[in-house]
Amino acid sequence: MTTIRQRRVGKGTEADDDQPSEEKNLKPDGKILSGHTGGKLWNILSITVGGIVAISLGLLTSVYVATLHENDLWFSNIKEVEREISFRTECGLYYSYYKQMIQAASIQQGIVNCKQYLEPVYFYIYTLFGLQAVYVIALYVTSWLLSGTWLSGLLAACWYITNRIDTTRVEFTIPLRENWALPFFAVQIAAITYLLRTHLQPVQERLTLMAVFIATFLFSLTWQFNQFMMLIQALALFILDCFDMLPTAKVMWLYIIQISGLLLVCVLQFFNSMILGSLLISFNASVLVARTIQKNLKKGGLLNRLGKLILHVLLVLCLTLLINKLIKKILNLESDEHIFKFLKAKFGFGATRDFDANLYLCEEAFGLLPLNTFSRLSDTLLFYVYIFVLFFMTVAAVIIAFWNLSGSNQVQFMEKMEECTVTLKPDAAYNLIHTILFGCLALSTMRMKYLWTSHMCVFASFGLCSTEVWKLTLKCIHLYTSQRTRVIKYSVPVMTLLYISYKFWPGITDELSELREFYDPDTVELMNWIKSNTPNTAVFAGSMQLLAGVKLCTGRTLTNHPHYEDKNLRERTKQVYQIYAKRSPEDVYRILRSFGTDYVILEDSICYERRHSRGCRLRDLLDIANGHIMDGLGENEPDLKPSLYPRFCEEIKKNLPPYTIHFTRVFQNKTFHVYKLAKHK
Repeated sequence: MTTIRQRRVGKGTEADDDQPSEEKNLKPDGKILSGHTGGKLWNILSITVGGIVAISLGLLTSVYVATLHENDLWFSNIKEVEREISFRTECGLYYSYYKQMIQAASIQQGIVNCKQYLEPVYFYIYTLFGLQAVYVIALYVTSWLLSGTWLSGLLAACWYITNRIDTTRVEFTIPLRENWALPFFAVQIAAITYLLRTHLQPVQERLTLMAVFIATFLFSLTWQFNQFMMLIQALALFILDCFDMLPTAKVMWLYIIQISGLLLVCVLQFFNSMILGSLLISFNASVLVARTIQKNLKKGGLLNRLGKLILHVLLVLCLTLLINKLIKKILNLESDEHIFKFLKAKFGFGATRDFDANLYLCEEAFGLLPLNTFSRLSDTLLFYVYIFVLFFMTVAAVIIAFWNLSGSNQVQFMEKMEECTVTLKPDAAYNLIHTILFGCLALSTMRMKYLWTSHMCVFASFGLCSTEVWKLTLKCIHLYTSQRTRVIKYSVPVMTLLYISYKFWPGITDELSELREFYDPDTVELMNWIKSNTPNTAVFAGSMQLLAGVKLCTGRTLTNHPHYEDKNLRERTKQVYQIYAKRSPEDVYRILRSFGTDYVILEDSICYERRHSRGCRLRDLLDIANGHIMDGLGENEPDLKPSLYPRFCEEIKKNLPPYTIHFTRVFQNKTFHVYKLAKHK
């Protein structure tokens, strides 16, 4: 809760004469042609200026989000407990491990003590804000690599900043794992984009593969959803390889890097079973096996290749399912079953009463992408430009894929299609399929939009500064000349930047001047009471979100927390949540004591929840899972029955004997009620 202060994120072909000036005097391997001293100096100057602009924009973005965070909470002026409470839900859990580490005596003895220079909490949040600089620089570089001009990178960074609401949420969910991971994912995409360029020297290729591996490893290490994101990435590589639009050898290396990165993370995470049972490992292994079995996949006529391609896809699909099922059966893995139940129900393959799946289905973040997202993206012209570029690039990709499959001579094809189409380089082809697949993911699941919108900035800016896109556009309307293409590819981005600056700079300055202050006295009072009135060994039960804060602020032991990728922990959470179901006091007491609970915290905001509609309130999900009729007016499924008991969280407040024999209220304010459990012999 906050209150206003009164004081106020096809195969490449040789370059033509319309190349950007940065590349025009370069050999295919990137070296300067001899005898072009002026071009060499120009390239050095351009790269230097572009690099300075990239670093400057990255640092400015870090300062921008850090200032927004400070202004929203008055973070520098509030108490330590209030700072920790501001890390809501699972954010508090993640930060608690950092706090636990820096307070450990062995760690303090092993590192230089930096507390005299910077408070630990500031070291933590500034590290994350610093990663935003890495994120923006990676987006900038990717766009620059694709278009050949750093003007494209500048536009990508500006779009990322002006669309901050839809590109990042780092300033108000700082410790979330995605905020650690996405900068490394952006670096990985930049490295892949460079790797897929033609005519790389062997040393350049090896160094780039190493960069891809490091970025993949760090991305996998920092986010629990990494395997699903990289599965989509692997699908993009698979599609492009099938249509002969990427070099097969490089694609195989990328598959191997993904598997290696995940397996290394598995080892470092004490053999995390969820990683071993991931679809990504099964899929990549299946592709590698299938490519070994099927020879001459890219030879023959159109019908011949289509037949081979269909068999290849079926073989990979069957092998993936078989390998995945075998791994899960052998290792008895069930860590991710709730995700597949959620996906099955989400896409209409049958309703479910599974508590965990419904918990996801009822959250807005896991619903469809709201339509107002597109209106916001359109205000900055980003969405309009993106659709324009996407259309032309998709048309080019379809034409080139068809000709690749038909086995037509590439040179004859380019000569024949010179007047109406455009070449599609491997790096551009990859980014095209990447943005399409992640766009589909974002449309289906709002929480994943940040993977799409940031890349949307890259893709749109690349297209707006692309010689190929403007060449195709002008040829289609019979207005093409080399000089006109060059003028348009620079003037349109500059005008777009001027428009963005004119329209959004006043709003940014107003945003930076708006001052607020953190205000949550009930939670502060609860945490202070726990620290002062309960033993350090006390065990607390309650909602996942609140208990994360309890662990962070007080260091007490918990019965459950928001790490939801473990089946046993999910089942334990469901059992603890019976405090909000229609269960007898004896049942609730028995469940809580089985987990060693000393205190249970009840929240009125959950017990009397109105945020969700009927059927999606936590108490409704518990009623459905328990086979009970839901509260309130409305329909119930025919087989649901009335419960024999009233709702526990409501009835316990009446201090009736069946409850007081097991539970004693020891703390109460407007939001929370804490009960101590009796220890019966």
